Amino acid sequence: MPTTPMPDETAPDLKVPLIIGTDWELSTQSPDAFTMIVVYRGLHCPICKSYLQELKSHFDDFVAKGFSVITISMDGKEKAQKAYDDWGLDNIPMGFDLSEEQAKAWGLYLSSSIQESETDTFAEPAVFWVRPDGRLYLSNIANMPFARPDLGLLLKSADTVAEKDYPARGTKAA
Repeated sequence: MPTTPMPDETAPDLKVPLIIGTDWELSTQSPDAFTMIVVYRGLHCPICKSYLQELKSHFDDFVAKGFSVITISMDGKEKAQKAYDDWGLDNIPMGFDLSEEQAKAWGLYLSSSIQESETDTFAEPAVFWVRPDGRLYLSNIANMPFARPDLGLLLKSADTVAEKDYPARGTKAA
């Protein structure tokens, strides 16, 4: 059963290979504001394509606000590379081979394939913001491909968070 990482607590470890041939590790990130982790379902998902293309249009704005951004899926390298190339995501770091154990540690919903084009098991979408000190700030975990946070609103909210030193919410366990 997946765990749910709690806001304002240390985020789970995360290390994934990048399509450029190196590894990406959360613990080595040092953004001015946040590391934004965008989990997408995989190459098979047309909504993921649209969402990541929208992310591309906001990418420079997030970076200008002090964000480090990465997209991650459970797809293997070949599918991740194809998504990167076919979707025109040339400026966004893309990780692949997220394991089931990692997905569960982050509280992600997992689905089994229902089409031949889908990876056997894949993570449903999520967006996380992690503070430079490694504490989780924002967590939006979905179980359906069409339930994702508005990237424009997230971008605008980054200003409010910075200006008002807005605290992480949802810190009380249910």
